[in-house]
Amino acid sequence: MFGQLAAEELSRTLRNGRPGNRTSFDEREQQKSERAQGLRRAFEQLGPFYMKVGQILSTRPDIVPDYVIPELEKLHDNASVLPFSELEPVLRAELGANWARELRDIDTRKPLGAASLAQVYRATLADGRPAVVKIQRPGVRETGSQDMSMLRRTARVTGRLAPRFTAVIDVEAMLDVLFDAMRPELDFVTEARNMRRAAQLTSSFKHLTVPEVHLATSRVLVQSLAPGRSIRHADHEDFSTDERLGIGEDLLAFVFRGFFTDRFFHADLHPGNVFVAPGEKATLIDWGMVGRTDRRTGMLLMLILLALAQNDGHGLAKAWIELGHATPWAQTGAFGSDMAVLVPQIAEASLEELNFGLTLTRILTCSTKRGIRTSPTIAVLGKAFANIEGSVRHLAPELSLIDVFKEEMQHVMLALAAETVSKEQMARTALELMLGIGSVAGQVRGLVGNPQFRLRTED
Repeated sequence: MFGQLAAEELSRTLRNGRPGNRTSFDEREQQKSERAQGLRRAFEQLGPFYMKVGQILSTRPDIVPDYVIPELEKLHDNASVLPFSELEPVLRAELGANWARELRDIDTRKPLGAASLAQVYRATLADGRPAVVKIQRPGVRETGSQDMSMLRRTARVTGRLAPRFTAVIDVEAMLDVLFDAMRPELDFVTEARNMRRAAQLTSSFKHLTVPEVHLATSRVLVQSLAPGRSIRHADHEDFSTDERLGIGEDLLAFVFRGFFTDRFFHADLHPGNVFVAPGEKATLIDWGMVGRTDRRTGMLLMLILLALAQNDGHGLAKAWIELGHATPWAQTGAFGSDMAVLVPQIAEASLEELNFGLTLTRILTCSTKRGIRTSPTIAVLGKAFANIEGSVRHLAPELSLIDVFKEEMQHVMLALAAETVSKEQMARTALELMLGIGSVAGQVRGLVGNPQFRLRTED
């Protein structure tokens, strides 16, 4: 499919390059639109994992042309619907021939949702409670494994053919991060485990909750029914101002804690995965795609947001480079100047005035252009940022992401401080000093090697 698209693109280029074949502006725009639609259709036809890769690429203008991004963003919503007759064998295989005793009155006429890897139906449990049953599409696991292998091989070939590109954008590492986040979607037992952990993490939030897991097998997940509707279709007039803002602030704070302290976050909280209803907690659904950060990555990301909050473009540039890597030909000074121009446009804006997800992609574009290798975790972090911001914008567009970050910073810093003085961390620091490794030991060696330090200690 991609080979066909490439051939068509080459043919267009040759035709447009011939004398007398100059195209008008409108014709060029039409051609771009057709190419973007063709690429989006190719991702859809190639299958679930390619659709996920397309979703990631929709947040990466440093890789994908601007005119393609709107089409790739549609990959969230355009999964084809399978008839229930093709999914019923999965229910029988996972729950047994008498599965209908567990799930009464399942509405098979139309699914509540059709995603690239599964479909969701309304049902009633044997005890009369309303529920939702999520059924994995037949053959997805096998196809997914094959797609992962093929995409990895493609990434390796790309690395050999375009080493300078790979030096800035490590496609293979980016795919590894993406696949790690997606693996729970192939095993609903793992997704159920994610939901139970998320339920613990949301328990401290006034306005957030996660569905209760009733039953989970590798390919069938039964959970409580989320009240309300997608936040995309929420009517502002149905909610009080305090409730709207409370839900929005909790959603952003939950993601921040996931990045910085929990190091576990929902990587796909687009509007279709956040359900709201007046007087109810917002329900976060579909925990098949989660992201994880290590301690250093979380702290560097926090430093980047602190630089934004303080309107410090050069500070942001330094933290961003530390998060990734400067290539031998990197223009770090120019990147700092780029950020000094960009950051003042972000610091005070609300979600209504500024799309922070797009701003993050502008940083990506600048860093790539200046030869800064981006951390592969940005692939999932950027997607998570763009999705949650889009969700909050539907209900509370007047919120400022940076303002919420400032309010949440105290909680995050207290959690990090408690972690730093924990017995485990103190033991690790002591061992690193004894063995002469780690950042603390490096700082001590630097001080001891400093002539001024030696003079002071000799006095």
